[in-house]
Amino acid sequence: MGRTEAAAAVARAREAVDRAVDVLAEASARTETLAEFMPGRRVLGMPRAARMRVIGEVWRLGVLLLDADGRLYSTGRVVRAERAVRRSVLAESVAEQRAYRAAAVKGGIAEGETVVFDAAPLELEVEALAAGKGALALMTAPDGIVVGVRWNPSSADAMLPFEPYLAERVDLLAHPPQGA
Repeated sequence: MGRTEAAAAVARAREAVDRAVDVLAEASARTETLAEFMPGRRVLGMPRAARMRVIGEVWRLGVLLLDADGRLYSTGRVVRAERAVRRSVLAESVAEQRAYRAAAVKGGIAEGETVVFDAAPLELEVEALAAGKGALALMTAPDGIVVGVRWNPSSADAMLPFEPYLAERVDLLAHPPQGA
């Protein structure tokens, strides 16, 4: 895999990201809140409940998130902000999900908003993509080296070329099907 060819693939991917931001902003496409989960802790001996700290707004494009500045993130976890309600819970995973929802509201996120957290930033750099460990990696396609997106994180072979993947996801978000 030549460095020049890899650099050209990254440049094309960056151009695709810039186009995506323009299309999504122009369409006023629906955004979601990107947040950081802050676990409960004690401050001066007083308990402080877990909360989410808002980082910004993003567009969710399948396994990728994109912000208005063209930064990419892996999707992470997604919840809908919801006030805490006392219910008897049998499953620990259900209780955990409810706690995340309540933490979003405690962080000032409006009820009903979709919140994405645990989203790792992705680098569009040759070195990072060559390592191939995240959602983005360099891959060989019939027309040469391209940036690929791993649409299934549990399968190393689940790769698609980044540019058509991004274009399709942007089109779906900017022009949702009737009734969606």
